[in-house]
Amino acid sequence: MTAVPANATVAANRHVGSIAIIGLLFFIMGFFTWINGPLITFVKLAFDLDEVKAFFVVFVFYISYFMLALPASWVLKRTGLKKGLALSLFVMAVGAALFGELSTQRVYAGALTGLFVIGGGLAMLQTAVNPYISILGPIESAAQRIAVMGICNKVAGMLAPLLIGSLVLHGIGDLATQVSTADAATKAMLLNEFAAKIHTPYLVMAGVLVLVAIAILFSSLPEIKPADANAERADGAAGAKGNVFQFPHLWLGVLCLFVYVGVEVLAGDAIGTYGNGFGLPLDETKFFTFFTLCAMLLGYLIGLAAIPRFISQQRYLSVSAVMGIVFALCAFLTKGYVSVGFVAALGLANAMMWPAIFPLAIKGLGRFTETGSALLVMGIAGGAIIPQAFAILKQHHDFQLVFALLAVPCYLYILFFALRGHRVGKTKQA
Repeated sequence: MTAVPANATVAANRHVGSIAIIGLLFFIMGFFTWINGPLITFVKLAFDLDEVKAFFVVFVFYISYFMLALPASWVLKRTGLKKGLALSLFVMAVGAALFGELSTQRVYAGALTGLFVIGGGLAMLQTAVNPYISILGPIESAAQRIAVMGICNKVAGMLAPLLIGSLVLHGIGDLATQVSTADAATKAMLLNEFAAKIHTPYLVMAGVLVLVAIAILFSSLPEIKPADANAERADGAAGAKGNVFQFPHLWLGVLCLFVYVGVEVLAGDAIGTYGNGFGLPLDETKFFTFFTLCAMLLGYLIGLAAIPRFISQQRYLSVSAVMGIVFALCAFLTKGYVSVGFVAALGLANAMMWPAIFPLAIKGLGRFTETGSALLVMGIAGGAIIPQAFAILKQHHDFQLVFALLAVPCYLYILFFALRGHRVGKTKQA
């Protein structure tokens, strides 16, 4: 039997260790991303807001990606991967502390500032870890590796609404009834007590982020140079091009991520508001995000088993887009819990979209990979625009119709990118 070289064993262990560290970071990203759904319910009562103002939670969080992704990429080029990851976690810790403190004081603008800072830290984290995991192995199997990361992300996302729901939102239906009938002084006292419940959880989160940041600095996480790992010089893709504007498949991918994140947030964070449209009780709707994430977790497990063994990542993306169209139409054509169930089922359709879109969009960018990654992360701003459009339009039109008119065109564009968009520009080169 042939002995395995010691250096090969060390390299394999380091590779597994790197994936484990990145998996932890995806867990953190998932927790802070999917906690927004319950936070909409929290701020609506704590700050006595209407739905449009409550959805600023999602808007501010996701718009920070658009504003800070490119600056984050510049910072990462100067700091390197490891220091950049640690810095992003420190930034998130500051944002978490701000949100916890200013929410307790019921200063809504300050609380939103905290969420913006958290989003800024996540923008840097996303800009670094997504291309890292995409090019840690063959780009053709990147969707499979990102699926593993997605499982970490969605498990955290499933825990987030359960944690906030039990620690902060427990008994919110009864509290809302008390607030609606209380005099001004009693109402202020009840809302102050309710808002204070968010303080300890967010300070604990801030402390955990600081500890993980310190651990990252002392970890064995290696540096990877995307310019070397993601070039396709054989067909002249990156070597002969002078700027990122010469990669049309990247820009189509940015728009694809924009609409994808928009419908993902609709299905995940807005599902509670969607359920409220049918008059379902708050004590039930506060947990609806959990069911969307359960469906996403199932989708990741299926994708992990199927890609690329039985189906390519681009073909699976087209299948997912068709499922999204079908589920969105079924949600429109049904009512009550059945309709909510189809919205949650969108999680199954959405699960493997990010793992497929991101590597398809950055493939062959070479030295432009960091910039392309930042542009794709900017596309996450779709999570700010599309759900906010839902919150505004549902004030004037049937909420089911608005949901369908926003979701179906998004899935149609994702289908276009899967079938044709990811190859635009490459066909001519070939």
